[in-house]
Amino acid sequence: MGEIELGDGFLSYEEHGRGRPLVFLHAGGMNRAMWDEQFARFARDHRVIRYDARGSGDSSNPPAPPGLYSHYEDLRKLLDALDVEHPVLVGCSFGSRVFLDFAVAHPGRAAGLFLSSPGISGMEFRDPYIVALQAEQTEAANAGDGAKVLECLLRMWVDGPHRQPADVDPAVRQFCQAMVVENFVKGHGAPDLGVELGAIRRVAEIRDRALLVTGDLDSTDIFAVADLVDRKAPHARRARVPGAAHMVNLEQPARFDALLREFLHTC
Repeated sequence: MGEIELGDGFLSYEEHGRGRPLVFLHAGGMNRAMWDEQFARFARDHRVIRYDARGSGDSSNPPAPPGLYSHYEDLRKLLDALDVEHPVLVGCSFGSRVFLDFAVAHPGRAAGLFLSSPGISGMEFRDPYIVALQAEQTEAANAGDGAKVLECLLRMWVDGPHRQPADVDPAVRQFCQAMVVENFVKGHGAPDLGVELGAIRRVAEIRDRALLVTGDLDSTDIFAVADLVDRKAPHARRARVPGAAHMVNLEQPARFDALLREFLHTC
């Protein structure tokens, strides 16, 4: 475990194992604990690194007042500080969003992009389920109803549009809730996206080999991002995982890990 100084903050990270480097970045609102299973399993034959983005886990909050920082340049600083060359980047949601910006900004630096439930900078949410819950979340935040804000987040990004909370593995739901609450207890607010590159308009520039992994119970917004990258990035392809929504690695870890191992053989 350690910290990387950024000049206007720091990143907290963990690394373990030897071999080809893998770097894991969590979903928005979560922290690096979401990779517990993968971190332990892949460290058997890889150098695995996971870190908390600014505003999450044990890392510092974004600069206040806001500075010209970016998550993709924070990643570059992390890789430089740890002397990591050509890692395979493994992201979920926000993590995938950061990695797509990184691929645009630093072509060829990554050996591959394993992008689960991908967001992308410049995207707009259009799925009626997500849009309605975002409105509820904003209203709850304005009213100071933290419990409702949390529940809206879980409905969007754990349950998904096709399930009720009771349909979700309670251990997965409770684990995600605990990560969000932990972030709050540590003084972190809503996830801050920092300066982004609008990668949604620059997908054709992404030349890295990429696999877009989506759970078949996720929102149409996430499917649209995966379809776009699959269609326009020359070395991208898609994989769908039945029985999972947004948190594929938590709901279907065996399938997630198998897809990652298959991907590592191709890049």
